[in-house]
Amino acid sequence: MKRKFIFGMVTSILAINAIIGAHLYATNVSAAVKDDPYPNLQVFMAVMESVRQEYVDGEGLSYEQLVNGALKGMLNTLDPHSEYMQAKKYNELKKDTEGEYGGVGIVVNVQHGKVTVVAPMEDSPGFEAGLKIGDQLVKVEGEPVEGDLEETVQLLRGKAGTDVTVTLFRESSSETKDVTVTRRAIKVSTVTDINGQTNYPVSDDGIGYVRLLQFGDHTADDLESALKKLEKNGMTSLVLDLRDNPGGLLDQAVYVAEKFLPKGQMIVSTEGRGAIRKEEYRARGRGKIRDLPMVVLVNGGSASAAEIVSGCLQDLKRAVVIGEQTFGKGSVQSILPLGNGSALRLTTARYYTPSHKVIHENGISPDIIVEMSDEELAAMRMRQSPGGLETLDQADRDRIGAFGDPQFNRARDVFKAVNLFSKLTASRDVASKLEAPKKTQIATGVVQ
Repeated sequence: MKRKFIFGMVTSILAINAIIGAHLYATNVSAAVKDDPYPNLQVFMAVMESVRQEYVDGEGLSYEQLVNGALKGMLNTLDPHSEYMQAKKYNELKKDTEGEYGGVGIVVNVQHGKVTVVAPMEDSPGFEAGLKIGDQLVKVEGEPVEGDLEETVQLLRGKAGTDVTVTLFRESSSETKDVTVTRRAIKVSTVTDINGQTNYPVSDDGIGYVRLLQFGDHTADDLESALKKLEKNGMTSLVLDLRDNPGGLLDQAVYVAEKFLPKGQMIVSTEGRGAIRKEEYRARGRGKIRDLPMVVLVNGGSASAAEIVSGCLQDLKRAVVIGEQTFGKGSVQSILPLGNGSALRLTTARYYTPSHKVIHENGISPDIIVEMSDEELAAMRMRQSPGGLETLDQADRDRIGAFGDPQFNRARDVFKAVNLFSKLTASRDVASKLEAPKKTQIATGVVQ
């Protein structure tokens, strides 16, 4: 009885505090109260206690659940990119940016309400077990996945060396079967060649191609390896494909851009509040600086770090940007770990191109606008997925083969124009050098 009385008294006090806090707001006794945490926290505690005690379905609610919900709601009111991440989600974020995790090595997405294999990674356990593009995942370890992408990813991932059984439906054969796959440490490559692999061939006209899928911990190093292979294969010009690249780590964007810029050149600046009010990121002159002709491909899925790189290279006339208007995500999120294993993902600054162009909500406008249909983009990505075409019948292969890549084709046209201009310039230089001695001789003759 005593415990109940004390609890009731505490609840009453909290309720009174809530009323007092509300009254202060209503009468505007002091504007400072709005920025005073204590009366506001009292209101918060009163609401939380009321929900715990009075909510009709609240018997199983814990304080942790309520606080987590409140924190998520608080961050969601700020902007679309700030969020409170509980420990589980924070750990997944670290795995994604670190580029390595224990799993089966397949890329999955929800298509028509079904979790579907988009691409098996080359030389992965899933690839070796025969999982193919288009396979629908029905169950994982006997648990129906029912279109829940996040839950499916959690079930597929696990400690390297352990087995996971996947029940899949293959539409092409109307077959449902179980496949057991042994998980391995999967390194996610964020840099691929034109075939979705890591061989990096060069076209007959010397064009090299590199696609950056996102900006993770190893992107700059992987790009360096790709560039060395392309140079060895005779590359004379480069297409950097940032289409559908959602961004990633700011420092990796800087490391990528500086491979094509002289030491000391500003790449991007950020402006925030307090200690991080303004910061400039410049090329440090690390390693070999490439000065070959470049085209950067972008589209509406190019965001954040991808816009830093494309905007910088465009600003400095270092590359021609071809494609469609980019997404326009020009804000920097800082990851602030908390003591309980969770983390705060908070927008702390906005970034600007070297000419102080605002990217946020504007995006990067290409130098040459070339639109591409969803069908053309899907067909191109299917051709780039290792083993992708092999999963289709001949009619679908022919249909996909009929689609081209108009944005890449325009890049090829740009390089042809550059080469033609270079040849004309070189011819004029040679002609002027040949004519110069004759003029000198005539002048000398007149003087004599």
